[in-house]
Amino acid sequence: MGCSTCSSVKNEDGSVAGCKNNGGCSTGGCNKMNVFDWLSNMDIPDSNRFDIVEVGFKNGRKEFFRNSDNLDLVTGEAVVVDVPNGHHVGYVSLTGELVRLQMKKKQVANDDEVKSIYRIATAKDLEKLDKVKKREMPTLYRTRTIIDDLKLDMKLTDIEYQADNTKATFYYSADDRVDFRELIKILASEFKIRVEMRQISLRQEAGRLGGIGSCGRELCCSTWLADFKSVSTSAARYQNLSLNPSKLSGQCGRLKCCLNYELDTYMDALENIPEVEKPLVTEKGEATLQKTDIFRKIMWFGYANENTWHPVDVDRVAEILKLNSEGVTPATLAEDELAEELEVGGINSDLDQLDKKYKSKGKRNKRKNKRSNRGGDKNRSNQQAGNKNSNKRQASNKNSKQQGNNKQQPNNKQQGNNKPKNKGNQQQGNNNQGGGKQDGNKQGAPKNKKGNRPNNRKKNANKNRPQANKQSGDN
Repeated sequence: MGCSTCSSVKNEDGSVAGCKNNGGCSTGGCNKMNVFDWLSNMDIPDSNRFDIVEVGFKNGRKEFFRNSDNLDLVTGEAVVVDVPNGHHVGYVSLTGELVRLQMKKKQVANDDEVKSIYRIATAKDLEKLDKVKKREMPTLYRTRTIIDDLKLDMKLTDIEYQADNTKATFYYSADDRVDFRELIKILASEFKIRVEMRQISLRQEAGRLGGIGSCGRELCCSTWLADFKSVSTSAARYQNLSLNPSKLSGQCGRLKCCLNYELDTYMDALENIPEVEKPLVTEKGEATLQKTDIFRKIMWFGYANENTWHPVDVDRVAEILKLNSEGVTPATLAEDELAEELEVGGINSDLDQLDKKYKSKGKRNKRKNKRSNRGGDKNRSNQQAGNKNSNKRQASNKNSKQQGNNKQQPNNKQQGNNKPKNKGNQQQGNNNQGGGKQDGNKQGAPKNKKGNRPNNRKKNANKNRPQANKQSGDN
């Protein structure tokens, strides 16, 4: 059975008429350089069917052969074809009208030089082909040792045996011309075959060997790319790529073929972008081109004394170039002349006024806070002074009481003489008690109905004054 995803025609019993090698069609096909036949499902009359078929061989090599016997061939079918001095077995890669287009593309003439197809390959033909393929690797290793012994400056990459086991083609790459006449004699005598030496380029070598590219896909040269065009470093410059050889070169050691894929698009986009061959001259200094964004049409310039880049539109760059050619120097990259400075009261003047307003408010609040702090300090000092005075008065009252008790002795004469003095002392003590704010109230008259103590300071003072005078008179 062939591949389940093979696009070739199915047989009458429903089986796939493919190459029957169970290859991986989803990863590039059963053979290299496969071509999708998008006309395979169209019914074309047999009389008008193109009689040339494209046949593929080892590692993607393809040739055109004529189906002179009108064999019913399908894509992927093995056939025996005519080759010089023998026959070979290959697989049909393309049939129908698409072959005509491929021949025109590759400039192959439809004449008598096109070889014919003998027949569809049988099981014996395929067995012989497998036996012949087993000789390829030992022959490759042995030939490389012979090349080293002969000290030839060449690199042998691949060997392809013909299905009739009479001829072998040796593919090699070399920088200069190589004299391999002695090598051919040794190979022909040792392997008993006819030898054909074919030089290939490094890109063709990579295509035959295959591999995975830096993009993660199979190499283009081994899957679909057949025509190798020259690639230059200017293609990388036009696309603003870094000129790093390790990033721009492929597995073949040459510049990547994919650099040419988008080159035409970039060239079309570069038509409207001016060429800057020298720095732009401004009053600020000379601006050097650093980067060009092709699709956004923005060019980035930088001054010698600055680390920043300034984006400039393409039209503005063309305008500056025109001014420099006329001898005019613009002020900056953005403007020809610097705008005059706005007077006070212009744009954003209201914001400045608000800032001043809030600044003045802040100063006023600071002044108020300072004043309140000063008043609080005064009140605190007054309270402390009042407390000190009340403490002094309490101490004096205690001293007066002690003196009165000491003077009241059993001697009646002394008592009679000291009575007015004791009364005066008591009155003075009461006066002292009434002079204090807190202690005088506690020791004074009883509370009223409302709970407040009556203010008897004046009454006590008036009563005490004449008594004090009388005492002084008695004394």
